[in-house]
Amino acid sequence: MPSNVMERYAALLAEAQGAGARQEAAGGIRIQIGSATCENAAGAGEVCDEFERHIRASGRTDIQIHRTGCTGRCSCEPIVGVFMPGQMPVKYQLVDRQKAHRIFASHVLEGTPVRDLILDADAGGIHKYEFFFCGAERCGRLLKRNFGEIFRDKLARTDVDPSTIGVVFTNCFGLCSDDQVGTATHVLVRPGKIIYRVTTEADLDEIIESHIRHDRPVDRLRISDHPVNQGFFDLYGDVSFFNLQTRLALRNSGVIDPESLQEYLACKGFLALARVLDRGDRLAVIDEITRSRLRGRGGGGYPTGMKWQLGHDAPGDVKYIICNADEGDPGAFMDRSMLEGDPFSVIEGMMIGGYAIGARQGFFYVRAEYPLAVRRIENAIRLLRGAGLLGENILGSDFSFDLDIRLGAGAFVCGEETALIRSIEGKRGQPRIRPPYPTQQGLFKKPTVINNVETFANIPVILQYGASWFHQIGTPDSGGTKVFALAGKVRHTGLVEVPMGSTLREIVFDIGGGVARNRQIKAVQTGGPAGGCIPAEQLDTPVDFDTLGRLGSIMGSGGMIVMDQDDCMVDIAKYFLTFTENESCGKCTPCREGTKRMLEILERITRGQGTPEDVPRLERLAKLVKKASLCGLGRAAPNPVLSTLRYYRQEYEAHVVEKRCPALRCVALVHYEISPEKCVGCTVCARNCPVTCISGQRRQPHVIDQLRCVKCGRCFEVCRFEAVARK
Repeated sequence: MPSNVMERYAALLAEAQGAGARQEAAGGIRIQIGSATCENAAGAGEVCDEFERHIRASGRTDIQIHRTGCTGRCSCEPIVGVFMPGQMPVKYQLVDRQKAHRIFASHVLEGTPVRDLILDADAGGIHKYEFFFCGAERCGRLLKRNFGEIFRDKLARTDVDPSTIGVVFTNCFGLCSDDQVGTATHVLVRPGKIIYRVTTEADLDEIIESHIRHDRPVDRLRISDHPVNQGFFDLYGDVSFFNLQTRLALRNSGVIDPESLQEYLACKGFLALARVLDRGDRLAVIDEITRSRLRGRGGGGYPTGMKWQLGHDAPGDVKYIICNADEGDPGAFMDRSMLEGDPFSVIEGMMIGGYAIGARQGFFYVRAEYPLAVRRIENAIRLLRGAGLLGENILGSDFSFDLDIRLGAGAFVCGEETALIRSIEGKRGQPRIRPPYPTQQGLFKKPTVINNVETFANIPVILQYGASWFHQIGTPDSGGTKVFALAGKVRHTGLVEVPMGSTLREIVFDIGGGVARNRQIKAVQTGGPAGGCIPAEQLDTPVDFDTLGRLGSIMGSGGMIVMDQDDCMVDIAKYFLTFTENESCGKCTPCREGTKRMLEILERITRGQGTPEDVPRLERLAKLVKKASLCGLGRAAPNPVLSTLRYYRQEYEAHVVEKRCPALRCVALVHYEISPEKCVGCTVCARNCPVTCISGQRRQPHVIDQLRCVKCGRCFEVCRFEAVARK
């Protein structure tokens, strides 16, 4: 007999799913447009206005616009999806007003997709059916036979038109149990939202004969399981940037309207919370999180279950739980994207955590630079209070919980939990000595648990699908997935979520498309300004907390920057140290003074004024700061210096001893010369020189006055005959 909690949840779920079913039964065309900070900055708002104008002008009532969060494919935004009943979804990239007009006129009104605008159009055409074969470690790679390749070979030997069938290898669906590893693979088929479990070649023959030839699904091979990322694969599974990911924390981003509680509920949102409240066992929740091996995704990697256990065991009737959304790393935007694309999952995770430790109040700590994220959290809180999912006696249980928001002013140090607590209390954001730890004495001197956005987003998934399911996706010590903000010299920038244990090579090349402009990769920097630079020869390293630490880097919150042959590693270290020195709170001397002295040494070296003693002096100072700083941010600040010294010491020595920059990036160590053999005397370089240091007659070789040259590089940029050499 269902409890009062489950009855109330079932009523909410039925209402939400009923609304979705009615909308699907009504048919019609759906135009999906991203609505997040990055999409809006790229022009998504103007594109949406253009489609709305066309819909009004057409007089059609069967065309709807659906706003979602960001998909994470930054380099292709705005992305627009067109979903016609019974047809494959089609996504368009880099859409502007003019392209919106073409899409509406051709695809929406006439049913003919605009092929030259399709996202990753070179990856293939539009198919009648698409079969997604799991290629993850536990499912596809451990099989003695590659069922996906066998399926392709079988199709090639039939008279089926190969252009109508797509065969795609994806990352983990999360459907394998331990007894199926190495014996079966799973296949997602679209359209139709069908999942097959395949164990023999005869299964493949039956799928070809029945499903492909006669449009009849093979019922005996179908399974009723619904992977957590199925909704995302249904929409974006044909794009390699997406289908090679395993989306757990980002499962709803780009899929649901982040301002619609009904859409989140229709995806079985708050089912995990309802089950937790129905069971009424706080320790069972903590045990499940502990067994999942979920580690904090904010950078420290502390086991989440252990932290919750400490919070639960702390004495006192008043406790707090805090979501750390103070994302301060340059180039990092994971937390912002999750809050803008799916705030409800983060709130559900916070509520479950609050229940587990015995807290009745939670706080979002969000930097004020994220106004859209703040608005969507506020909207979510308002909707949840109205639905009885926040406040007193949630879902008729004895659990009462509420949320509030506190805005941060953008101080990097407030990502450290004790500094964050002081900021919420209205004090200056500075860390303090621990112990006592926040779980012992935190906000307002009460026991407090702090986790970041991504950690909370994983909680509902773990409790809905189980701890063993979650940790089998990752590594033995780090369960689940990790979201990275992939940036730098890579073709496909954006948000990437992959299983723990994926290699840097898989992330950069298979998902990111490799290095831009066909340059040679030099290093990958992980962990933001407090992370380290990992050389190209270490690209096959599995990514998890421990392996990155051994390489001299950190996981951090998830920044990942790709560098190529044109990047100077000394200059890179200086860039990140400039940030951390500026953001030091100044409380402890090692960080306040040590980062400043390190930066001074790096500036001397890049100006060509370094001495041989500077390199060992820099290394000693970095080790001292790492060992003696008060908080984790100060202790991690030297990582860019230490890692570049470890792997690229020869570049430091070239700067100091030879007074040259091998990458030709440090302006003071670069000079420009004009080759008399190549110079045709066109005078373009002289006319563009800002200090008129280039002389020569027309049609005669020109010369650069090295004493007057400011090394701006303008002559190198404008020369059409490659006569200007940069050395």
